[in-house]
Amino acid sequence: MSRFIQLHLLTAYPPANLNRDDQGSPKTAKMGGYDRLRVSSQCLKRTWRTADLFQAAVGSHLGTRTKLLGLEIYNALLAGGVKDKDAKEWTKAIAGVFGALKKADKSDPLAELEIEQLVHVSPAERAALDRLTATLIAEQREPEKAELNLLRVNQQAVDIALFGRMLASSPAFNIEAACQVAHAISVHPVVIEDDYFTAVDDLNNGQDDMGAAHIGETRFAAGLFYAYICINRDLLIKNLDGNEALANQAVRALIEAAVKVAPEGKQNSFASRAYASFVLAEKGEQQPRSLSVAYLKPINHCDEAAAIQALLAQNDSFDAVYGACADARYQLNVPERQGSLAELLDFVGQ
Repeated sequence: MSRFIQLHLLTAYPPANLNRDDQGSPKTAKMGGYDRLRVSSQCLKRTWRTADLFQAAVGSHLGTRTKLLGLEIYNALLAGGVKDKDAKEWTKAIAGVFGALKKADKSDPLAELEIEQLVHVSPAERAALDRLTATLIAEQREPEKAELNLLRVNQQAVDIALFGRMLASSPAFNIEAACQVAHAISVHPVVIEDDYFTAVDDLNNGQDDMGAAHIGETRFAAGLFYAYICINRDLLIKNLDGNEALANQAVRALIEAAVKVAPEGKQNSFASRAYASFVLAEKGEQQPRSLSVAYLKPINHCDEAAAIQALLAQNDSFDAVYGACADARYQLNVPERQGSLAELLDFVGQ
């Protein structure tokens, strides 16, 4: 069985604002001296792990990313009849296992129950939390030190196994990501445009000259994106306690989401849903490599056929110089009506 699975995808999006920066503008990156559209890897990973089809495939094996574990425990303890002061102290002891807590804030008496940074918690850890909370309520007592061993290395969630976890306060329970995701970039130069829009008050009915009830602007751009995913199947299986069947299920679900699910940014305004037009999947033991250099010189006029040809030419060039960079490959080419999603998933999931 191959150690590495690599996916190279080309997906075209119409006018959209898929992933915004702090100014509300589509994210960009400069590559080859030209401004390109960009969708961050963080955005892509969240898009895929929260996608309905991914949740349906591995939903019972997914973790929860949150800062609010402490508030959940505190509310459960209160509901179970624990006094407020005790509930807060017990909660801080439990939530503190998962990360440093915020400092006390007079304006928010519950702030000190919140974890400072997002923590990814597996279903097994959530179950241990629930059992401990139930025990404390039933026995009306504080947690013992031994009962605070709530973190788990094994019994990991699929999304933690894929994308990893870092616990600064408990590094022994860090999980190395089995899946690496590159920032998606447009294969051509872009210019960010502004959409000037107005909204009309329905109750005004044109009875006066008030004009628009609201005026605004939003930024957008369109592009053909190259995305790259690398999965270390051996590490994924290790992260999932040797459960090879679950690892294959996770790979299939992730790849289907990557091919079919678009980021949610401004979807109600732009309806920029899109499927990948081209996918090159690779399996092998060889050192992985991105094919993004194919677009160091941008593809002008956003020519899809030229983008596919550039990707394949770069792939052939690497093979010619370094030897075969993969043991097996599969192509899904929508413009040429070649391949199928079912065959692609069979290829990556075996």
